[in-house]
Amino acid sequence: MQKPRVAVVGATGYAGFELARLLLRHPQINKPTFYLRDGSAQVRCLTELFPQLRGWGEAPCRAYSVEAVASSGATVAFLATPHEASLDLAPPLLDAGLRVVDLSGAFRFREPDTFVAWYKLRPPARKLLEQATYGLPELYSAALPQARLVANPGCYATSVVLGLRPVIDAGWADRSRGIVCDCKSGASGAGKEPKRELHFVEVDENFRAYGLFSHRHTPEITDHLGLESAEIMFSTHLLPVARGILSTLYVWLDRPREAAEVESLYREFYAGRPMVRVWPAGRLPELQHVAHTNFCDIGFALDASGERLVVVSCLDNLGKGAAGQAVQNLNGMMGFEEAAALLC
Repeated sequence: MQKPRVAVVGATGYAGFELARLLLRHPQINKPTFYLRDGSAQVRCLTELFPQLRGWGEAPCRAYSVEAVASSGATVAFLATPHEASLDLAPPLLDAGLRVVDLSGAFRFREPDTFVAWYKLRPPARKLLEQATYGLPELYSAALPQARLVANPGCYATSVVLGLRPVIDAGWADRSRGIVCDCKSGASGAGKEPKRELHFVEVDENFRAYGLFSHRHTPEITDHLGLESAEIMFSTHLLPVARGILSTLYVWLDRPREAAEVESLYREFYAGRPMVRVWPAGRLPELQHVAHTNFCDIGFALDASGERLVVVSCLDNLGKGAAGQAVQNLNGMMGFEEAAALLC
């Protein structure tokens, strides 16, 4: 059986590089072709931009056009592009018969007004939002085989939703007392575009909060946890590290629980999901445990009363928070093993 082909549009950023690295070693697809939209279009091979990829096989680069992608034989196109670019790129690729995995936030919401309110950009077409599948395989894998447009989730949203969904679905959270999501991310989460606040001297030996009450991942979190905005406090911080997200999630429980109950709840919820690792009660994950992987590690602590639960959810923002999850979605779309290309 012939291996399918994939195309990657916009592989020059941090997530694009990670996506290239994973796809070049994927055992069940042909080597991908990379399409560049900016002044890098004269680059003939991705190794000219990322020498780290030398020796991984051919990584040809071409100038982007819908016709070029459609004629390449690709069945799936990844968009590692800014939100506003994805708004323009996805429709013609879908019209050309390709399936699309978009790493931006352009198609993550059901309502166009939600996107406009949080991203301050023109709205996506409603028909695209209606057909988009939210690409969190641990929750929505059943929709992936038929999906034509997959909206890759945000990195913070992935960490928070995976960390809280078991206790929310079980009805154990006392939502009337509020849930606090205190999250920290490495600097690569802000992208590759030069910004003063991301200069080395601004980030090194520093730690700061940002996006309070305005972070774009907020509506993703409330949507996929089934919460009202007043039930959650979500804060984000910039760590002086390159990559990784650690979310500390504070929940009041409906009644006293035992640690063994909580651990069992999480293990049963994520049974058969190879990319989520539940830690034993009392042990907590760290950034180093998930760096350069597609794992989301989840640990917890319970206070002496059994009513206050703290969940720690850890992932690599470029892995499970972006490119790794996109490949995991590809695997679900194509019927491959869920962890293909993600464990080596």
